[in-house]
Amino acid sequence: MAGMDIDGNVEEAARRVQVRFVTKLKAPFKAPPSSIAIPSNLTRLGLSSIVNNLLKAGKDDWIPEPFDFLIDGELVRMSLEEFLLAKGISAEKILEIEYIRAVAPRKEEEPSLHDDWVSAVDGSNSKFVLTGCYDGFGRIWKAAGSCTHLLEGHTDAITSVCVVKPRVAQNGSDQIVATASKDRTLRLWKFDTDESSDQIKRIRAFKILHGHNASVQSVAANPAGDMVCSGSWDSQIALWQASGSDTGDVVSVKKRKKNADEEDPQVEEEAKSTLVGHTQCVLSVVWSQDETIYSASWDHTIRRWDVEMGKDSLNLYCDKVVNCLDVGGEGSSLIAAGGSDPVLRIWDPRKPGSSAPVYQFSSHSSWISACKWHEKSWFHLVSASYDGKVMLWDLRTAWPLAVIDTHKDKVLCADWWKGESVISGGADSKLCISSDVCVL
Repeated sequence: MAGMDIDGNVEEAARRVQVRFVTKLKAPFKAPPSSIAIPSNLTRLGLSSIVNNLLKAGKDDWIPEPFDFLIDGELVRMSLEEFLLAKGISAEKILEIEYIRAVAPRKEEEPSLHDDWVSAVDGSNSKFVLTGCYDGFGRIWKAAGSCTHLLEGHTDAITSVCVVKPRVAQNGSDQIVATASKDRTLRLWKFDTDESSDQIKRIRAFKILHGHNASVQSVAANPAGDMVCSGSWDSQIALWQASGSDTGDVVSVKKRKKNADEEDPQVEEEAKSTLVGHTQCVLSVVWSQDETIYSASWDHTIRRWDVEMGKDSLNLYCDKVVNCLDVGGEGSSLIAAGGSDPVLRIWDPRKPGSSAPVYQFSSHSSWISACKWHEKSWFHLVSASYDGKVMLWDLRTAWPLAVIDTHKDKVLCADWWKGESVISGGADSKLCISSDVCVL
């Protein structure tokens, strides 16, 4: 079978290379292991067509599937001939090409409408999506268009949200979430994830966190789920107790009567501690390990903080104001960040002299508002931009894997949901869900 010939609808004049398609995918995505001769001027679309032809042999019901292709661990983003030339790979021997399912959404859900800009989104719990909006409300969505809870109490726009215990809570199905707002407070909320009702349930915070003297721009929970940290326009990072209440921190307890039913007390607390060092607004915080917090600021720095010592152990300078960051990738060690230009930058602080980014992706055409690593992949992340686009990235190529342009205005936030959906919110007042993204 070594000389089997497949044209792929290209000119006969094209030079041919002997290839063998290999994959880690399970049936029905495994192609025959024999080598075949194919035209060297094929791009990924032509290669995808050939693999689909090989896979559908004898299967009447085969639905064509888009594939991506790796040679020596690098994604092919040009013709085979150009790739081999650029990499100095000989076309004389049999070329092994690995194929994977293309990382791109195969379905767009109906947008979930809000009353104002959707500024924040968190998809870390597979049961729901948490959004924050400029109308001051947080919302819980069980699915596209299906809002189950309304979080009311903030007196200004919500800027950031986070699920405090992404893993299933120990006591029943009570879930805690946190919101940050321009009203200078953070609020903690509790609700039952399994509760089903035809009507939207309005809930109020069980705890209000006071201490910042300017808009709170970002909130993140520690992995243990008992603390949250926040970044603010006041240049400070504050650390707060998330679970229960230590009486030493309680400032006041309010009770509010409604329809003669007495509601739970609402506790107000102050910060446990603050991390001081940034000289301008702290736009983004990530609490990646119990002892480590990362922050991004308009002072052009990204810092890594030792929580116990209260000092920064890493200070990376960026040419631009930094709007967003996330930590993930290989060993959960890579720092991705975006700011006041169209470039998504990635640093590896484990490398000596790590002040320069190890990757720079520049396909956006405006400021980057959000970036988020895929939880289970070393290579994949998503970015959102004021250019109205959400892009999916793989570190193994400089071009985006997919460009999602469902928004009609600036995209303000983005995240992954259930490992196979991309969720995003924007100035068009929509939560968009792009699903069936095959990352793994």
